[in-house]
Formats: sequence, C-alpha cells, structure tokens
Amino acid sequence: MQGRTVTQPAEFPDLLTTGEKPVVEVVNAKGQAPIVLVCEHASNTIPLYFDNLGLSEAERLSHIAWDPGAKNLALRLSRALDAPLVCSRISRLVFDCNRAANSPTAMAPKSENTVIPGNIDLPPAQAEARIEQIYEPFQSTLGEVIAAQRQVHKKPALVTIHSFTPVFFGVPRKVQIGLLHSEDATLARAMLEAAGGLSNLRIELNQPYGPQDGVSHTLDIHGIRNGLPNVMIEVRNDLLGEPGSAGQIAQTLEKLIHSALNSLKHSSEGRS
Repeated sequence: MQGRTVTQPAEFPDLLTTGEKPVVEVVNAKGQAPIVLVCEHASNTIPLYFDNLGLSEAERLSHIAWDPGAKNLALRLSRALDAPLVCSRISRLVFDCNRAANSPTAMAPKSENTVIPGNIDLPPAQAEARIEQIYEPFQSTLGEVIAAQRQVHKKPALVTIHSFTPVFFGVPRKVQIGLLHSEDATLARAMLEAAGGLSNLRIELNQPYGPQDGVSHTLDIHGIRNGLPNVMIEVRNDLLGEPGSAGQIAQTLEKLIHSALNSLKHSSEGRS
C-alpha cells in the first residue's frame, strides 16, 4: 500500500491459527441485487495470539469489541434483498477494518472508558502484521465482491451495517437509526426522505457519528472512489436484542433501501 514502509514478511509474527482464517466471510456471494452489504464490526473474536488483549470476558462481550446485533441484522438484509454480504471475522479491537491502516483508532489503546492493554505501545512489526494479515485481506475481498457486482450492475449501492450503544460516555442517545454519509449524501438523503412515509422511528443523518469522527473509511475507499451510491446504517443496539424487534428493523431498512434506490433510478432515468 502507498504511504507506508513494508516490513519483510519474515519479520512478521503469525497472528492467526489455521482455524481463525480467513479473517473475512462472504455470504450470498452470488446475490442478484444491485447492492453490496458490509459489516466491518460483525465479530468480537480475538485470536489466541493476542491473549484477549488483556480484557475481561465482560469487556470482550461489550460494544467496544464489536457491534452487537449488527451481523444478524446484516444477514437478514442479505436474505431479504438477495445481496452479497462481506463480514469481518475479527474484533475491531484487534484491527478496525473501517479505519485507514495509518489511523490511530485502527488499533485503539482505549475505547470509550476502557483501556486496551494489548494495544498499548505496539511493536511496529506487530502493527504491520495486523495490517497485512487482517486489514488488507478484508479490503481485498470487499474490493473483489464489489468488482463482481459491477460486472452485473453498473453502479451497485454500497451499504454498511453497524450498531451503536444507547449510552456513550454516560450520555443517552435518542436517535434510533443513523444514516451516515461523507462526500456523497445522495443515498442517505433518499432513505431519510423515504422514512417519512415508512417509519415512526427517530432517523437522522450523520448521527450518532459523522465523517468528522473518522467512520467513513469504507464508504470513501469503496464507494466514493468507485462512484457508487453509498450509506452507512447505524442502529441503536437495544433495538436489535430481541428477534421480533430486530426483524422489524430489518423490514424497515429493506423498505427504505428499496424505496431510495428506486427513487435514485427514476431520477437518473429522468436525466438521461
């Protein structure tokens, strides 16, 4: 990759056992919808090499290690939309695949109020190994899935699925679904417009995060650079804990995505 010095592979520690590979999972690879779904924070798995990063079991199960409920929601949407889904199989505390390789939050030494002992004072060789063995395979696989969809659909939509905690740094969050965007707000705004007639949930743009928080990496490098419609969906995780509620959220998002894409398609046809 440009902008970093590559250490010789012989110096890299082997971070993953055979059973912990691959670091990325592709579901419904041949899905026919003009959509690619992504769930970067699908797993809280910390490979054995890292000795749990020095965290307790409760910490490893908490939102700091993954996005609770996000993968199940993404799987529901993959089935409902018939869209391919790319998921990380490694905790974001080991490497956050929705961050640039050189981002200080990609291997964060602290998450909210929790110190991550295994991420403090990382030896350069191990940091480089995480990039090579976790980040790069994820990005490569996602790029391949997008390229395959572009062979069938000229501009498939890139939709990333996340969840967020109801209380952050002690402050309750009222927003229930966030539609995040960076430079291109077209799909996010189309979904918000559709929500007026399809949902009573509190849905807002760029909440509870926005591009200023460094969360738009996937959208930027796989969506914006490829000229694809894109949106990051954040769902408050207390809405995903029960199957019934999670199912309703999935149905709502399916309708919003369909409605927004149809609106963009008609708008494009009207300009041609």
